[in-house]
Amino acid sequence: MAGAAQAQIDDIEKPRRLPPLRVLAVQALIVAAIAGIAWFLIATTLSNLNARGITTGFAFLRTPLAQPINHSWLTFTPGVDTYGRALFIGFLNTLTVSAVVIVLSTILGTAIGLSRLSGNWLLSRTAGAYVEATRNVPVLVQLVFWYQLLLQLPPPRGALDLGAGVFVSNRGIRVPTVLLDGHVWLALAAGIAAAIVLPPLLRRAGLSRSGGMWTLRLLLVVVPPLAAIWLTGAAPALDWPHLQGLNFRGGAALTPELSALVIGLTAYTSAFIAEIVRAGIQGVPVGQWDAARSLGLHRGTTVRKVVMPQALRIIVPPLASEYLGVTKNSSLAVAVGYPDIVALVNVAISDTGQAIEGIVIIMLAFLTISLAVSAFMNWYNRRVALVSR
Repeated sequence: MAGAAQAQIDDIEKPRRLPPLRVLAVQALIVAAIAGIAWFLIATTLSNLNARGITTGFAFLRTPLAQPINHSWLTFTPGVDTYGRALFIGFLNTLTVSAVVIVLSTILGTAIGLSRLSGNWLLSRTAGAYVEATRNVPVLVQLVFWYQLLLQLPPPRGALDLGAGVFVSNRGIRVPTVLLDGHVWLALAAGIAAAIVLPPLLRRAGLSRSGGMWTLRLLLVVVPPLAAIWLTGAAPALDWPHLQGLNFRGGAALTPELSALVIGLTAYTSAFIAEIVRAGIQGVPVGQWDAARSLGLHRGTTVRKVVMPQALRIIVPPLASEYLGVTKNSSLAVAVGYPDIVALVNVAISDTGQAIEGIVIIMLAFLTISLAVSAFMNWYNRRVALVSR
């Protein structure tokens, strides 16, 4: 054993030799070939564009767009605001759809996955039927189905009144909104950021007590907005929807396009997440269930405290792939008329002819979202990974 250990130490301390000249030459040729192919493709493309009188570059982003955008988190004035602002709005819309669908599909998929493992025959079979029916129908067909179904709802004058200021019609869902001063929103954002960052730092410093972190998080989220309201005197107000003419005014609107997209993608993705959750739970050894049962733990407590923490190590890697699939499937928004980044880039391409630049913008947008999701899931995977001692 001592000789083997000494041999390992000698191997570590032995200076590394450079690869042979032949290996370096082959690698240099491969790099040169890739660079040559890239140069040929770029030069040929630019030559063909110049021959057809098509200009290149991103100067079109400063040109005003005359077409209105039917769903925007930012103000957009047709004929005044530029293509650049429109594409940024499309990026925000894509980000919104991806975030909402990821959250909703995770909650629904987890519930369905647990239902498939239930001892209740009807519940488990119903969950299984949902999974098989949903994941075997193309997602594009589901989006069109939900969109057409939402369009069959009554018009605004005959809208369904769900109470509390919520109205459902073929123009979408209208809900009351809270009007807050900009300083209050800024204080709320700062409080949420502090609630995310501060507790882990206190835990590492050994200054936290068990059970007190959730109270601290709640205070960090609630106190800054209340302080901002008290200092600015801008009390929050409710903006209630009301029927005016042929449509509702006031409140916030969830358009049929966005509703169909969220419902369709959530239903489709949750079926796959349900199978991931079911497989992760079944991957936990049966002895863990038996040990928890011998301690007298309830089944719900066993799942929450014993099984799920171990199952997460199996669930998280494939779950990351599903989240990345959500961001890419959101590009199907063009099928229901929702103005995401793909739809607005298509408008820019048809108006300006800048096809290559538009495709590059789409690629960069989805690459940014996908890398952000991947980085977060990799961080969470490392956090729940099994640490060997």
